[in-house]
Amino acid sequence: MIILIIKNLKLFLNYGKYKMYDFQLKTPVAFLIFNRPDTTRRVFAEIAKARPPKLLVVADGPRADHPDDVEKCAAVRAIIDGIDWDCKVLTNYSDINLGCKRRVSSGLDWVFDTVEEAIILEDDCLPHPAFFRFCEEMLNKYRDDKRIAMISGDNFQFGRKRTEYSYYFSRYPHIWGWASWRRAWENYDVDMKLWPEIRDGGWLQDLLGAKISVWYWKNRFENVYKGKIDTWDYQWTFSCWIQSALTILPAVNLVSNIGFSTGAVHTIGISELAEMKTGHMVFPISHPPYILRDSVADSITDRTIFSGRPLLQKGINKIKHTLRGVFK
Repeated sequence: MIILIIKNLKLFLNYGKYKMYDFQLKTPVAFLIFNRPDTTRRVFAEIAKARPPKLLVVADGPRADHPDDVEKCAAVRAIIDGIDWDCKVLTNYSDINLGCKRRVSSGLDWVFDTVEEAIILEDDCLPHPAFFRFCEEMLNKYRDDKRIAMISGDNFQFGRKRTEYSYYFSRYPHIWGWASWRRAWENYDVDMKLWPEIRDGGWLQDLLGAKISVWYWKNRFENVYKGKIDTWDYQWTFSCWIQSALTILPAVNLVSNIGFSTGAVHTIGISELAEMKTGHMVFPISHPPYILRDSVADSITDRTIFSGRPLLQKGINKIKHTLRGVFK
């Protein structure tokens, strides 16, 4: 009797595993890498399990004032040479360091010049196996729906159940593992040339409502426009918002950011977003019968991730991070 139960349990577990991997990815994957062999190796291992037919690799070059970057960048690129499945590999490697803003934006320009749609992962965004299937099915379903700008693998509701369906719609384009189409990326402008024309209008107030949210995003957009922040993602948010486009977010978190460390460029310090647990998504996907933004979920995101996040806590986290480095 016990033997029979064990056999049935093994069959059940194998069936579940089979169903998870009984999927052949057809969508190209874009992989953005730099100088972190440890995280790159882990993310690449998950990409290898998905076996995309086409892999587009974007790499920044070593920084002149960081001598060890030469060796680290070479080690990261060597990981890509370990592809052991039938895959067309395209590379866009920079010999010099362009920085986050120019390297990611120019790299994604190249990606969407090359393919119509892609799943995008950076070197510290560790995906759950279901992430790839979720992205591909969403890319297929909403390919021609211009109300949707992108699909994300991120869920920052911290355990709150937001929907009975497999996903919901948000104004926030989270980019720790995402997917999009050329038709959406064509609206992207890394220099935000439209910003001065609409900066002092009421569109942010109409969009966000709360004064603190308006202040937060106006400050971010202004600093990015003036070149005070070396990044590419606020420009993507700006692009999505002026197009009134939404993001698809999964009901469970499908990507864990493993890059919060001293070696990171932007994700430095202690954060509740670091290495978040991922969940299991059930297939077939359950689609919501409407396209309406989840305002409650967005309000939670605004309070916990963006304008409502206490500045004091940010300062405490920086102090903790510094002390950890001193006394480790």
